[in-house]
Amino acid sequence: MKSIISKTLALVAVAATLLSFTANFGGEGFEISLNGKVVMQQFGKDMDKVKTLQLSAASPNDKITIRYHHCGRVGKNRIVTIKDGQNNLVKEWRFKDVQTALGDMSCNVRDLISLKKGDNPVLNLYYSSSELPNGRQLASVVLGNSNKVQP
Repeated sequence: MKSIISKTLALVAVAATLLSFTANFGGEGFEISLNGKVVMQQFGKDMDKVKTLQLSAASPNDKITIRYHHCGRVGKNRIVTIKDGQNNLVKEWRFKDVQTALGDMSCNVRDLISLKKGDNPVLNLYYSSSELPNGRQLASVVLGNSNKVQP
């Protein structure tokens, strides 16, 4: 009996160790795509790092798509918000609830270009939902002069 218990505990310990190395297993994260190509992706501990998304070379007709992962759950009352450099609300898009865990949220680059005010080419991109009511900044979007789209 003692042997069975010790073997069972050893098996559980090995299984727990192996599962602890699984990357992004059911984790929270997001990805941003430009015309279907992923240009930014963050999960886990990288979620608090805000990266810059350079859209200077993007065409106004290009499409930006955001997917937010809620640990395998479906996001409800999804909102994408654009704020200026002083953290003032510039634009808000509300997206319908979907049945699948990954619902695309899209806009055209022209929609972002139209929000640029003055000389500051930087807009801040946020996401919020019922699951993330305080929201999260996903990226700083630069619409200034550059030769390529960069994550």
